Amino acid sequence: MPCYTVPLIVVTVVYEGVLVRFFVLFLGLLLSAPAWAGDGLVVEGWARATASKARTGAAYLTIRNNSAAAEKLLSSSSGVAKRAALHNHTMAGGVMKMRPVETVEIPAKGMVMMKPGGLHIMLMGLNTQLVKGADLPLSLTFEKAGTIEVQVKILGMGAKSMHGHQKHKN
Repeated sequence: MPCYTVPLIVVTVVYEGVLVRFFVLFLGLLLSAPAWAGDGLVVEGWARATASKARTGAAYLTIRNNSAAAEKLLSSSSGVAKRAALHNHTMAGGVMKMRPVETVEIPAKGMVMMKPGGLHIMLMGLNTQLVKGADLPLSLTFEKAGTIEVQVKILGMGAKSMHGHQKHKN
């Protein structure tokens, strides 16, 4: 179930005898604001664009927990991939390895930052290309806050960070 409400305001203006109607849709503002989940979680995110035939992709989130209780990200999913799993890169014996992660702990009054070369959401079995400028839908399931839906902006293939792009509130 989507977490956004879309207020629609119709403004009618008469300018030099001509009736003009303006439709103001706040969807753009809602989608560009941080997602508030449950009691004090703020989720921001981005993903890298992929090549047209790519079968995998990655999304990166910053999750801020403003509550006095710790929270856990239990799982993720997306309609653009067969699977979306929590993963982490680790260095072992001088070799970088990627491994699945069961949960991601978000400390009380703390934050977790996913980034290239570290924690991320691995998108496997992509059924569409991740195109720069588009939005990627993600469902995130938290231990206390439940499941929330977010849209993260897809940046260029070489993007290394969000740099203030796409914040979400739920």
